Amino acid sequence: MKKRLLQLSVSAWLAMMGSPALSIEAGQVAPDFELAGPKGPLQLSDYKGKTVYLDFWASWCGPCKQSFPWMNDMQSRYGAKGLRVVGINLDQKTDEARNFLSDTPAKFDVAFDASGKTPRTYAIKGMPTSVLIGPDGKVLMVHSGFKDESRAELEQHIKHALKLKD
Repeated sequence: MKKRLLQLSVSAWLAMMGSPALSIEAGQVAPDFELAGPKGPLQLSDYKGKTVYLDFWASWCGPCKQSFPWMNDMQSRYGAKGLRVVGINLDQKTDEARNFLSDTPAKFDVAFDASGKTPRTYAIKGMPTSVLIGPDGKVLMVHSGFKDESRAELEQHIKHALKLKD
């Protein structure tokens, strides 16, 4: 029942967002954006020279809640080595996102996109979706969903992007 409800929520969200652009792929320049955040405006171009793990999430997304502790850990472990985790919330009501964040704190930068412009630009088809962006601003990887089994693989992509040895 929960899985069906989640599928309906994602389907409703996608319908509300409108049809996505062509999908973003590895090797393309990541589209810049400027969004409001709890600490002020957040712009992708401000992270030039850093490796960015860009994560699209919503308060109603169960896997999104599971991904936050992992993203906090990645920011903590690799932040000094050049990683910046950035979460873009897609709730239409920012209060819902703020309630989520009070229960599940983010130790990384967060921005709010209630209009859904950024996920359309990135052609996001479900949540959570993460986009790993290299220091040169080019997309290295796009990953949809989040499961415990994907943690090690995602971390390997991050370490490779940061040019860290195992």
